[in-house]
Amino acid sequence: MFSNDSDGGAWSWSLVITAVVMVAALAGGWFVYDARHRSDPDPAAGRGSLATAHGGGSGDSPVADGDTGASAGAAGRELAGRTVVIDPGHNNGNAEHTAAISRTVDIGTNRKECDTTGTETNAGYPEATYTLDVAHRVRTLLEARGAKVVLTYDGDRPYGPCVDERARIGNDAHADAALSIHADGAPADRLGFHVIAPKSVHQGAADTRAIAAPSLRLATTLRSHFTAATGEPLANYLGGKGLTIRDDLGGLNLSTVPKVFIECGNMRNAHDAAALTNPAWRQHAAQGIADGLTAFLEGKR
Repeated sequence: MFSNDSDGGAWSWSLVITAVVMVAALAGGWFVYDARHRSDPDPAAGRGSLATAHGGGSGDSPVADGDTGASAGAAGRELAGRTVVIDPGHNNGNAEHTAAISRTVDIGTNRKECDTTGTETNAGYPEATYTLDVAHRVRTLLEARGAKVVLTYDGDRPYGPCVDERARIGNDAHADAALSIHADGAPADRLGFHVIAPKSVHQGAADTRAIAAPSLRLATTLRSHFTAATGEPLANYLGGKGLTIRDDLGGLNLSTVPKVFIECGNMRNAHDAAALTNPAWRQHAAQGIADGLTAFLEGKR
């Protein structure tokens, strides 16, 4: 802008004129900072991943055990406008309502019990307690990212809901993704987690042809993120892939939205039981689930 051949007086006047122009430009809003072009060394910073376990939590509150949902929400709301249905498997009241949960419902391919009691660790920690706790943690994380989260039940029912109703809740919500949280009750020498995706079926009330492919993508995405967040190995009793495709689960057969089940570990195995009963580990599990759902939903865009 300045010529090296200019004399001192002209150079001084040029500085004055430039200063006046800059002041006028700033006052008039000619220069605009675009935050979208800033340098961001961590594009995933809004996901609040847990690097270490936080001890000392009681397990009653997701926030008490190192929840990072608030910081995730401050960094970005990437799931705004999305609906996710979380289905906490079983219900601690089921054991007191055996007649009600034993009645069968149509799942398309056959009939199955309305619901079951679920399993527990050898020390008596119930699967239903685990699933509802993790569901609450996942909800906190997803809501911080802008998602609308619907639970199929929130500890507010005496039993159930039945498997057909659990599917219907996701359908009625027009969920972008649905997930049923469980823990397995396999023999004690078996350990690890696995994800269950629906088989493509078209029989009776079941028609999963439209959701089988996206559900499989959800399953594989969730599997990767759950492993990364928890360090839990893939189940050693299902071929080592940590993934099964089934047509005998009403919650999947009757779904019209992409949906999977996750069996987070084997409650009868000592190694897995120690993790499942640990509030800090459950926060890691919730983080892996939330990150897997987020990645799946972002991939759909």
